[in-house]
Amino acid sequence: MIFRVSDVKSKLKQVKLLLLDVDGVMTDGTIIYDDNNIQTQTFYVRDGLGIRLLMLAGIEVGVITGRKSDALHHRCKNLNIRYIYDSVKNKVEILNEVIAKTGIKAEDIAYMGDDLPDVSIMKAVGIPIAVADAHEIIIEISDIVTSAKGGSGAIREISEAILKAQNRWNFVMERFK
Repeated sequence: MIFRVSDVKSKLKQVKLLLLDVDGVMTDGTIIYDDNNIQTQTFYVRDGLGIRLLMLAGIEVGVITGRKSDALHHRCKNLNIRYIYDSVKNKVEILNEVIAKTGIKAEDIAYMGDDLPDVSIMKAVGIPIAVADAHEIIIEISDIVTSAKGGSGAIREISEAILKAQNRWNFVMERFK
């Protein structure tokens, strides 16, 4: 993981909500259509556990994506993610809606993205995060760049970093003893 600004660890301490893009962050960006025009996406199980660990520690998680996907809704239901926004044209408008619903300030929100549709929201949150294989512009505007690629452990990596920065890692590890 690369910290691109000096105060990242103090910023991670204040994260109350992690928002995620989907294609290229929760997935590797691959979309498969079968002969019956059925769309399939794959999600990395370790990223899912990272999301669950955050929520176990009281940190909210949500998704904001430009595309609609039944697979995403199934995955979010499986993970108990409450904040699901798809078919989004303006991610900052949704961010403002989330702020109004949760009462969480923008500076206490982290957003993980990978490509150009994420630029505006990443500039509006307290901690913009890029996956390792993000577009160069996304990397430039990010406070953190994960070592892992999207859909391959990047969410798990940032989840553990947040939990450790907030001294909640041992709390969630108790579940596995």
